Amino acid sequence: MIVEGSSRWDAMTVTQSRTSATDVFKALASEQRREILRYIGDRTPDYGKTCCGPDEICGCKIVEHTGLAASTVSHHMSILVRAGLVSVRQVGRQTLYSLRRDSLQEAAEGLQSL
Repeated sequence: MIVEGSSRWDAMTVTQSRTSATDVFKALASEQRREILRYIGDRTPDYGKTCCGPDEICGCKIVEHTGLAASTVSHHMSILVRAGLVSVRQVGRQTLYSLRRDSLQEAAEGLQSL
């Protein structure tokens, strides 16, 4: 939750669930997580040929792309979701992820304001 007139870069006292700049930059500190973000952002699904929908990618495709164990990808994705950089939704047994470009834009703007 972002309070009107504030941003995620202001003091973090409103709610415990609110993402801090520290969470975002810790998530971005990992090269593997940055690669996952690039992959999600650059991916154009092959409609009818994959399990993924528009602007979404399933965890299995991230595992295939990175070559990491599914548990490792799950760990990275939970950090990215907690930081607010990725959205997640469950469809049956599939976990679908999408990039939150607005959060990435906020991070870039936060860096520029330093």
